[in-house]
This record gives sequence, C-alpha cells and structure tokens, in this order.
Amino acid sequence: MPRKIVLADDAFIIREGVRLVLENEGYEVVALAEDHDELLAAVQEHAPEVVVTDIRMPPTRTDEGIRAARQIKAEHPEIGIVVLSQYVEPDYALKLLEDGSSGLAYLLKERVGDSGVLADAVERVAAGESKIDPKVVDALVQARIDQKAGKLDRLTERETEVLGELASGRSNKAIAEALFLSERAVEKHINSIFTKLDLIPERETNRRVLAVLLYLAETGG
Repeated sequence: MPRKIVLADDAFIIREGVRLVLENEGYEVVALAEDHDELLAAVQEHAPEVVVTDIRMPPTRTDEGIRAARQIKAEHPEIGIVVLSQYVEPDYALKLLEDGSSGLAYLLKERVGDSGVLADAVERVAAGESKIDPKVVDALVQARIDQKAGKLDRLTERETEVLGELASGRSNKAIAEALFLSERAVEKHINSIFTKLDLIPERETNRRVLAVLLYLAETGG
C-alpha cells in the first residue's frame, strides 16, 4: 500500500505541482488543505503517515505551517512531517526543531523538483528520522562554524557514533538500542559532546539541535 499523505499549501499551482511530484513517486495524497485549520482537520479525518506543508498559509501567512506541525507532532507523534519553505528562514527551522528533530524535515521548495529529494524526505520522516535542507543548515551554523570548525575532531569514536545517531532524529532510548549501550551511557556521551562542542546551556537554544546542525554542516549529511 502506498503511504498516505496530507498536503497543505495555499497556492494552487504549487499545491498541484507538489501533489503531482508525490503521486509520480507512488504516494497517495488523501487530502489537500489551503490553511492551518483545514490541515489540522484533514489530519484528524484521514490519519496520514506523512504531512507535507507550506510554512506560510492563511490566515496570517507567517508561520502557520510550523505551528500546525508542532501541534500535529504533539498529538500524533507517529506522523512524519515535511515542511516546505520558499525562502531560507533559519529562525523557523529552529522553531520547528526546538522540541526535537525526530520525524521532521525542512526543505526549500526549489528542491521539490529534484529527482527523489522530496521522496527521500518523506521516507526519512516516516521512519522517524530527520532531513534539513543544506542551505538552511548553512544559514543556521555559519557563525558557529567559524568558531567551532574542526571541533568534531575532539570527539571520541563512540561520541561521533552517538552524534550521528542523534542527527538521524533518534531518541536516547533508540540510540542506546542501536549502539548496544545503556540509556545512562548515551546521556553521558551526549553531555560530553555538548561540552566538547562548547554548546553551553542557553535559555533560547536547544543544544541537541545545534549539535546536530554542526554535525550535518561538517560532514555534509
């Protein structure tokens, strides 16, 4: 059975274009939505495996897609979500990921026409992993790369493995199972990673997200 997808975008041409890309990749688009409320209603009615949504939709055309994504994740954590943006908007990416990156993707709309890129994002979020557009990663970490370039070399082999699993959107429990470690050991490795990457606690910052973005930027992931 093809994966069921709910698609949301207020622009008819873009919505139809994305729908065709998804259907050509073999997915079933079970509902189309034009705004925040229609998207939430469609998710409740159709219980999709994945949601693909624009960020800016009515009524305010600001961050409706991000707010809807966070609400959907809170109520249905098993649903994967791909957020599409016309522009590089790093603040929105951080807002999307501030509670964790598992099952979330942030792509620029210009990537949608690239063969397999959207399908790859859909499959990743359906599997509980994550995918961030490289241009967004670049914007998010540019200032930090100048300060921290090469700091991944400070990590032990095991810490690098843990960070790689973290970059896939896995929870501490899932990382422990994948690497045959205890959850306590994973917590210790993650805290060590934060220290070695100089990611001190900050009120407005999620250190897990920043560590993952640094990893993606330096490894090209």
